[in-house]
Amino acid sequence: MWRLNKVRHKAGRQGDSLEELKLKRREHEKALRQARRDRQLVSKRLLLNDDEDLPQVTMDTNSGEQVRETLMNYGREAHLKTLSKVLRDPSAQLTFIKQENSMHLLVGFLTGSDATCRLQAVRCLHELSHSSHTNVSPACLPATPYLLTYLSGQSTKFTELCLYTLGNLCPDSDIVKEKLLAQGIIPALANCLENQRHNLAVVEAVGFTLSQFLQAKDAAEKIILTVLDSSLPSNLLSVLTSDPKFGLAPAIECAWCLHYLTLLLAHGTLLQCSSLLVSLGGAVAEGNKEEGMELFICPLLRCVGNLLSSCPGKDLSTQVGDVRIVVALYALLQAYLQTQPALARESAWVLNNLTAHSSAFCSALLDLNLVPGLIQLLPFSQGINTMILRILANIAHKKKEFCAQLAHHGLLSALCATLKMADQEMVTLSMDVLYMLVVSGPQVAEEFVRQGGLSLLEAIQYNSEGEIRRRATHLLEDHLLSYSSYCSVNTVTCLLN
Repeated sequence: MWRLNKVRHKAGRQGDSLEELKLKRREHEKALRQARRDRQLVSKRLLLNDDEDLPQVTMDTNSGEQVRETLMNYGREAHLKTLSKVLRDPSAQLTFIKQENSMHLLVGFLTGSDATCRLQAVRCLHELSHSSHTNVSPACLPATPYLLTYLSGQSTKFTELCLYTLGNLCPDSDIVKEKLLAQGIIPALANCLENQRHNLAVVEAVGFTLSQFLQAKDAAEKIILTVLDSSLPSNLLSVLTSDPKFGLAPAIECAWCLHYLTLLLAHGTLLQCSSLLVSLGGAVAEGNKEEGMELFICPLLRCVGNLLSSCPGKDLSTQVGDVRIVVALYALLQAYLQTQPALARESAWVLNNLTAHSSAFCSALLDLNLVPGLIQLLPFSQGINTMILRILANIAHKKKEFCAQLAHHGLLSALCATLKMADQEMVTLSMDVLYMLVVSGPQVAEEFVRQGGLSLLEAIQYNSEGEIRRRATHLLEDHLLSYSSYCSVNTVTCLLN
């Protein structure tokens, strides 16, 4: 079953030659990938009691007094339970950490012999970890060694609370993050996942906490290598499944972790994530859109898209699998085009990275008759049309034969439309694709002239400036004007006959 309703999220891409055009596209795509890696998704989560809904706690101006009064009555489960509710108020959180010995007393209950008091104490710490005040997290440091120790035992609920508390503490303070790393949080998470990989609630919590650390700006230097040396990668991969009986929420959290770990080709991440996308794409194509499935698809797309950039072209078939991945990406693109355009754009981005490295996958798009559907998407905005043009450019760049097939599928008339768009990036990309088509052979160039392409380029040459005007001039003077007289002679001959 889904467990996402059990937590509350807190907000936390010049030249005339083909090679020059290819280099320019690759540099832009590298910038896009870097932007995706830099976009942080850090959040905090509040794990609720089973018997309560999202807390709607309103504290009065005496919340600080409530804290003092509760502290004076420390010693019983009821008082700790009351304190945990009081600590939902931001002002009460500040009051608590300023009280002398307050954290010392709380840690005392956390390490005491009374299991019920231990549970309520960790709930108090959990409420504090969810604070928006950045100075609250460092105040909780005396408790972190015990929270890490408790990951190896106790009940599921207790372990969950410890994990989410540790995950919440990380984003607010580099000091807390460094302390937790020094205290061995990565080995502790590895052991926890290893020992409780069949406990879905704990697996989800481990995934969340690990992802908080993997998003740190210095993760590549200080964290990722430690993770790679542990049992975490293989155990994270074992969680990835599209089986709803297992639960998508743990798989989503682990997929995001794998997204942040972009050095995992040796562990088979690319192949497994691709296989999952094939499975999910097939389900979506059949009309099965289980609620929340897109939350699983998104990190899988990010994993595959980023890993493709570091996968040698000769290894693609081994690492990605057969051409079914192309069909799956196309299905996801079409299925989420209207309802989730961002996810459709991600699907197109992965398809772009895939076709950039492989003639086989470009050929698959043509052989499976998927190109006409892609061409029909060129009028769409929100970055989808630009990504589609990049995919078509990848296909055109691979072989001259592919250019003839693209023209046969109606790409020339589509380019005549995109060249008229106000979007300058679309016009520039359209000229890149048009250049590759025109230089591929005289038949394509002649067809473009027959469709009125000369007057269109002349209008662009007259009305545009800079690079766009230069490209239009180059196409006209160096590649198309000779076909204009040829087409005119043919027209006259036909009329005379």
